[in-house]
Amino acid sequence: MKIPVVDDHCDVLSKMVKDKGITFADDPRLDVTYKRLQEGGVALQTFAIFLSEGRGIPRFEHILDQIDVFTSRVVPAQEGVRWMKWREDAVSLEHAVKAVQSPLQSHAIQPWGLLSVEGADGFEGSLFYVKVCYDLGVRFLGITWNHANWAADGVMEKRKGGFTEKGKQLIELCNETGLLLDVSHLSVAGFWELAERSKRPFIASHSNAQAICPHPRNLNDEQIRAIAAMNGRIGITFVPYFVKEGPGPVVPADILPHIERMCELGAGNILMFGSDFDGIETWIQGLEHPGRYPAFIDLLLARYPEEMVKGWMSGHALSFLSKHLPAKPV
Repeated sequence: MKIPVVDDHCDVLSKMVKDKGITFADDPRLDVTYKRLQEGGVALQTFAIFLSEGRGIPRFEHILDQIDVFTSRVVPAQEGVRWMKWREDAVSLEHAVKAVQSPLQSHAIQPWGLLSVEGADGFEGSLFYVKVCYDLGVRFLGITWNHANWAADGVMEKRKGGFTEKGKQLIELCNETGLLLDVSHLSVAGFWELAERSKRPFIASHSNAQAICPHPRNLNDEQIRAIAAMNGRIGITFVPYFVKEGPGPVVPADILPHIERMCELGAGNILMFGSDFDGIETWIQGLEHPGRYPAFIDLLLARYPEEMVKGWMSGHALSFLSKHLPAKPV
């Protein structure tokens, strides 16, 4: 069964910017490589620009460094991905995915890549820098990482606040430009403030169900219902301690209760996957890299209807992008 995959979160770029010797083609130091994307049938991979705390005070130049890594070492035609920036790109890929699922079609899809910033810290409070990043091809913004920044509080911030006044201006700018927002890592107060203020639906690129695994980074039932109601998207993630509590190994079947819970809450038609590969140091056994996706798809097909699985693996993500990415300028 050929079911192409969309993966909505990985942290390859932060690894590659630290070590200029890493190559994207097939480097054992990476979870996500071009070869593994092909092996796993990944049609689209979102690459997060994450500024790790180890780099010191986040600066805009650090964001530019990772954009440069993407454009110079991930995008090149030889063993590189195609860059998705526009609605037309998503529509084109959506058609290609439907074609490749036909028994008459045998060729593989060249993987695409999408750029996201994880945490607005590196914009240094400048809305101009945000606009520059949009102009450079960034299409998603995760407003915070775990802690507070100039725009909002992260989910681990003890004061549990929402958006600052400048953060509210950021929401308006993103709505105006078409820069799409991602609430994974955002505080609960910030989530509800964004749900009230945003004119566009948002996503949670890599978050699971808190009712199944009570980690603060997971979404509670009310948040899941709210994202479903706005026709946003939720990416089930493969971070082991977001999947299951307690000692012992985590296996792919442990993801199923999260899918079940979200389906119960009316979110079955908005689910996708956001692995967090290269952003984790422990892995689900059997889901250590994108090359493992085919076996995971077989697990899902043994339990769920084929059309439902196709939606989770790529259909829902691509339909969202086909509607909400900005149109290419004439």
